[in-house]
Amino acid sequence: MKKIFTGIIVAAVVLTAGCSKGENSGGMSFEKAQSEREVALAGGNDAPSCKVMLEVLYAKSGNAEADKAVNNAIEDRLFAMQNLTMQQAVDSFANSYTADYKQSLTPLYEVDKADPEKHAWYEYHYTITTKTQPGKDNVVVYVVETDCYEGGAHGIQQQLVMNFNTTTGEQLKLANIFVPGYERRLSDLLLEKLMDQLDVKTLDELKQKDYLYAVDMFPTENFMLGEDELTFIYNTYEIAPYSAGRTELKLKWDEVEDLLKR
Repeated sequence: MKKIFTGIIVAAVVLTAGCSKGENSGGMSFEKAQSEREVALAGGNDAPSCKVMLEVLYAKSGNAEADKAVNNAIEDRLFAMQNLTMQQAVDSFANSYTADYKQSLTPLYEVDKADPEKHAWYEYHYTITTKTQPGKDNVVVYVVETDCYEGGAHGIQQQLVMNFNTTTGEQLKLANIFVPGYERRLSDLLLEKLMDQLDVKTLDELKQKDYLYAVDMFPTENFMLGEDELTFIYNTYEIAPYSAGRTELKLKWDEVEDLLKR
């Protein structure tokens, strides 16, 4: 389903929203913005619907500049928005997502509604939950779990991670951590870790397990800067099929010591 990221107000069966106290992690404080919407495609209790449930932590630690940098990065990653309050962002996304669902699918459902076997195709949902955890040095790790179903054989679950400097609010990328030219060596280390994890010796054996069948190993920007190790997270379809699930590859800091910026 096409995503529309504009603030369209729609009539919903369920409409709730609000902020709540969050948590403190790595020296940075967070609060939670919440929004929930449910919109049915037609009248009647048996009509399929779209449910959106969002629980998004946002920085509120008293350092206005750092908080703004963190929150803009979160809004941009999750909703393609910036410079709104987080409550405005979650409400706008929930409204526009459910409005797009109703506009796009109502004509199709009118054709299919007489067939009960097709009912489940129209039961959409989009859920976001978030948490934070302390990372290495002055870093807070921001973890997003998404669960989305938009028809088809199955839904899609993803874990998205951002790492923030708690003093400046800067989002840390691999280029902030590693020396220029790190990509080849880091890819090799990750490939070795994947082969060890799957107990294979060659790339051909990996491909027989449907890993890296159509893509070379790469260092993803979806990573956690932990106290003791780096964790690289590959969601479904990135390096393996849906049946393999999410893949996590962990590298101890001493394994990448020669690649780190001093």
